[in-house]
Amino acid sequence: MNRNPQDLMKTFYPSSAKEPRIITIPPLNFLMIDGHGDPNTNPSYPTAVSALYTLSYTLKFDLKKEGYPEFKVFPLEGLWWAEDLNTFQTGEKSAWDWTMMIAQPDWITREQVDQAIAKTASNGKVREDVLGKVRFELYDEGLSVQVMHIGPYSTEGPNIARMHAFVMDKGYELRGKHHEIYLGDPNRTAPEKLKTIIRQPIQKP
Repeated sequence: MNRNPQDLMKTFYPSSAKEPRIITIPPLNFLMIDGHGDPNTNPSYPTAVSALYTLSYTLKFDLKKEGYPEFKVFPLEGLWWAEDLNTFQTGEKSAWDWTMMIAQPDWITREQVDQAIAKTASNGKVREDVLGKVRFELYDEGLSVQVMHIGPYSTEGPNIARMHAFVMDKGYELRGKHHEIYLGDPNRTAPEKLKTIIRQPIQKP
């Protein structure tokens, strides 16, 4: 199946949403890299994010030269969890685990990803030990609820609580990992204008 990336963006990565909504996310291929610790202070976090963007743009431009359709690189996404869920309430970010990831168009193959990794390693743009942690996987999130948060990441709490209450009110329960999709660049956008899709997989009890 070769779905148009722009159509996927419009449907599953909306830029505005006033209320939580339930949506079924189709299986998507991602470049992923795992890590642990506070993303604001752990140097492995920006290194991981840089590796994902470098590989995604390498794939975009190399495949365009080969005649594949041009596409816009998908936004950065993050899965967040912790052994002790109370650390999300206390803000103890050093205890958090994370997977950062960027979706890829359907037509990209594992062989093409391997070629992009080899090219990136040869030109020295990303350290080989970091590239060795990147994986290319299908992620099937399925039934989920999501809502748009506008503002600093540190003020997501009320919207997360509102989304969770919406889930319970509709007769569902939470499952899986807390998911965030970053539609704004914190290096270029004022904190109060940042847009983040907050997503949570759900299921019937």
